[in-house]
Amino acid sequence: MQKLVFFVGVAGTGKSTVAAKLAAESSVVFLDRDTVGGRFVEALLVAEGLDPDDRDSEFYKKNLRDLEYKTTEDVCIENLKLGQSVFMISPFTQELKDREWIEELLRKAGRTRSEIDLKVVVVILSDSAEQKERILARGTTRDEWKLEHWDEYWSNIKFVPEINWELDDRSRLIYDNSGELTADKLAGIKAFLGF
Repeated sequence: MQKLVFFVGVAGTGKSTVAAKLAAESSVVFLDRDTVGGRFVEALLVAEGLDPDDRDSEFYKKNLRDLEYKTTEDVCIENLKLGQSVFMISPFTQELKDREWIEELLRKAGRTRSEIDLKVVVVILSDSAEQKERILARGTTRDEWKLEHWDEYWSNIKFVPEINWELDDRSRLIYDNSGELTADKLAGIKAFLGF
């Protein structure tokens, strides 16, 4: 059965790292929204005289956010049509709230729920210091506000996003990515995904 797995979570939790490790051992398409749309978004921001790493301004939210997400969605749909299993990596905050979004994606791919093994892996970090270290290690200017206002940021982030899709408990996993990503931890996620 084809798999469609969403790796979601806030900045610095390691969702891309976890998904990449699993994708390297599986035959799946790996779609990280930052990779799919990043260069285009950066170029458009620069053309507007804005910081290429901006993902918080009104201009980005109004003009570019959906462009990135919809482009990633389109690539996902093409691969599902071809019979590929897909890993989707990004926060998907708005999409997870919209019950119809996932149904529309599957409809556009010509797939039904009975044909797709749909799972959501929510990657969290319970350790504030570790998350801050990981964000620092990324070294992107888009994280400057978070780092400068860390206590406020940490107290306001919602570790587990609101998910309104029709999923049973066997289709959702909250994975705490604190500490080293060991072979045993990966094996646990692989078992959840059915690999």
